Amino acid sequence: MKAMVLTKVASLEENPRPLELVARPDPSPGPGELLLEVTVCGVCHTELDEIEGRLPPRFLPIILGHQVVGRVAALGEGVSDWQIGERAGVAWIYSACGQCDRCISGEENLCEGFRGTGRDADGGYADKMVVPAAFAHRIPASLADQEVAPLLCGGAIGYRALRLTGLTDRGRLGLMGFGASNHLVLKMVRARWPGVEVYVFSRNPAERQLAYDLGAVWAGAITDRPPLLLDAIIDTTPVWRPVVEAMASLRPGGRLVINAIRKEDLDKQTLLEVDYARHIWREKEIKSVANVTRQDVREFLQLVAETGITPLVREYPLCEANQALIDLKRGGIPGAKVLRIREV
Repeated sequence: MKAMVLTKVASLEENPRPLELVARPDPSPGPGELLLEVTVCGVCHTELDEIEGRLPPRFLPIILGHQVVGRVAALGEGVSDWQIGERAGVAWIYSACGQCDRCISGEENLCEGFRGTGRDADGGYADKMVVPAAFAHRIPASLADQEVAPLLCGGAIGYRALRLTGLTDRGRLGLMGFGASNHLVLKMVRARWPGVEVYVFSRNPAERQLAYDLGAVWAGAITDRPPLLLDAIIDTTPVWRPVVEAMASLRPGGRLVINAIRKEDLDKQTLLEVDYARHIWREKEIKSVANVTRQDVREFLQLVAETGITPLVREYPLCEANQALIDLKRGGIPGAKVLRIREV
């Protein structure tokens, strides 16, 4: 099979072509596994974190990619609930132990044995991959492969973040940062919870205009204050400043949900500007998002099928994965980045 493989961890500035196109033997599904012929795989900021060492892979060389759509090509021993030729998706959660208290309580995202696709097991930057059948997802018939791929991470984690805000059919929601995940959150809210008003914070004027076009009631810069205090805010940025700004825009008892896999080092200036009475007092909460569960992915895909939510997509061939990563890091090119690996 063909695969784009990461062999060492380094910044894109040091190594602008971190992935190498190689030929590997086709994998075989073990007991309880599926072999997929991959059609598309989304490109995510998490891959940049893996490549540059902020979230290093469990082993090297490794095949990245955790927003995978393909067709079932073979069934491992004991798999009876999938058929050859069915479409299947693979998200960030590759597996969990299924036996610990976290898994039993439905919090498999917090399992100590959690394995991430493309970090702890080979992922979808290849034309074939194996996945535990219990962790593969059926794809709604109404969605094209390239539309589904970005939903398997940015969409599903955005859905989990939205649930963690505690908002239901009304309230004021802030979105701090307006990239792949938060723009899908805005679409979700407008489609399913029209009584929730959305306020968007972005440093990019074009993104603020897009927010208005998608139905936001207000859009401003990261340091701007909305006209009303907000019930909840979802922060997707990689820096600390928006956390401080978000806390100042929350109502008493409001909740900030941080949907980020990392934050850059905290600078002294930000520390000095945290004021307890203004930013934290009156029972404001901060909650982080960690990974997703299978239930998150499946509920979100069902919501997508019912509402018709789709992302804007820009496709690249597998061999141009390095360019897709560079474009993702630089920003400015609209659309979720998706590798086209096989035509169907």
